[in-house]
Amino acid sequence: MRARVEHMFAAVKRLWGFDKVRYRGLAKNATRAFVALGLANIFLARGVLDGKVRP
Repeated sequence: MRARVEHMFAAVKRLWGFDKVRYRGLAKNATRAFVALGLANIFLARGVLDGKVRP
């Protein structure tokens, strides 16, 4: 279970440069994090969304 969660955070850090967080205010940081994690979920599920099935 832990590897799945950490894989998602790795995708967020690698693809969208979320390795350092600048102080922008709590609401802006939270919004940026929620959007990045939502995009990571879509990115990691792209095979399922495309209809491709792993053997």
